[in-house]
Amino acid sequence: MNPVTALFPDLALIAIGQLLLRGLVRERSVWNGLEKLIYYVLFPALLFDTILHMRLELSTALPAVVVALAAIGVGIALGWLARPLLDPDPARFAAGVQCAFRFNSYVMLALSQRVGGEAGLSLAAILIGVSVPVVNFAAVIPLAQHAQSRLGAELARNPLILATLAGLVGHALGLSLPGPVEATLGRLGGASIALGLLAVGAGLQLDALRGRWHESRSTLALGGWITAVKMFAMPAAAWAFSAAAGLDAPARAIVVLYAAMPTAPSAYILAARMGGDASFTALLMTVSMLIAAVTLPAWLALLLG
Repeated sequence: MNPVTALFPDLALIAIGQLLLRGLVRERSVWNGLEKLIYYVLFPALLFDTILHMRLELSTALPAVVVALAAIGVGIALGWLARPLLDPDPARFAAGVQCAFRFNSYVMLALSQRVGGEAGLSLAAILIGVSVPVVNFAAVIPLAQHAQSRLGAELARNPLILATLAGLVGHALGLSLPGPVEATLGRLGGASIALGLLAVGAGLQLDALRGRWHESRSTLALGGWITAVKMFAMPAAAWAFSAAAGLDAPARAIVVLYAAMPTAPSAYILAARMGGDASFTALLMTVSMLIAAVTLPAWLALLLG
């Protein structure tokens, strides 16, 4: 598979989202509303429906899950290491550290199906299902500490965690939903990937890249550290762990791509809702997406070549 061909539809939708923001749909409030719709309704529906009907059993995918969680652990540990090493602004660290380990599920699901077919999509769904509670828990902790809010309450109402747990429980119980309900969930989930990629494109703050070079050395160091952890250290760790675990080529490709994903757009929503420096999070998301436009084809070429 040609890496450029595999990535083109997703990158095209992201580019279209940016063009829409600059032309047809310039109102930021429209995109903010769309992001909330995706975060609270469409993407939870996709997670629940995909996990409920995943074809791979957790036991079969266990080695890949362990490798993915180990790579996440590297991202979390290195991300938190920035606090004692760089002594960053607390609000900026609380909002930005999640960008060291959170991943863009919209791009992941879209790409995994083209790379690995239905088996690749199912494995990606399992990885997302298992890791979403972990990364959301790790993301909420510093923000809750900074905002002095209740960690348990924040986790209990996180829509991605709730949808993931519901899907895992339903899958374990062999839950079968009525046909009309299945169709409704399928249509909601189907809308989330295309709209999510458009929202990612609209969320890219390209103008901010030109206007924020005057930031303090501490802020630039924090941003550089977090970006390097997410875009280079995590996929490298996933590659090494995959080799050590003896994963086959298809599973290794999905796991490494998962670790190489840019930061999730929902990181911005979470930072804004919990009082962190959301503009810094948006900047890190933009930088990681631009870097991913180069690194993802490189990883695909390496994995599939």
